[in-house]
Amino acid sequence: MAIQGPIPIAFEHVFPHGCYLVGEVEQVKDFTASTGGRTVFAKDKTTGELVWQVAVMDANPAAKLAQKTVAVKIVAPVQPVPPPSTPGLPITPVEFEGMTVTPYVHQTTGRLAYSLRARSMRAPRTGAASTKQSGAAGKEVAA
Repeated sequence: MAIQGPIPIAFEHVFPHGCYLVGEVEQVKDFTASTGGRTVFAKDKTTGELVWQVAVMDANPAAKLAQKTVAVKIVAPVQPVPPPSTPGLPITPVEFEGMTVTPYVHQTTGRLAYSLRARSMRAPRTGAASTKQSGAAGKEVAA
């Protein structure tokens, strides 16, 4: 099979209505390598760079409540800085660049799930909803 590893995907396919930060940028812990009182932070297997995580809310009005908030991992040598808040909005719109998706089977539920990664985050180019695209691809990935 030609597809191996994470699958490149456009931000607009994952979040056709945009997304908003709902958490802080946190460094991902490597629970396998951490022992006792010693915390080891996760590194990307391909690049060796640190892995960070941020919770975002999908702006898709059709998304189910349980699927509204997802984690996006960002691979970067230093902690990514969120874009500045938009005056008048209680949440910060954000877009991700260099996104990939990795499908996997969730161990607890046995259902198909997706791990989202990105190379960087930034303020949206054209406001909260960066595109008017919609369709099945966005719904499947964000599910």
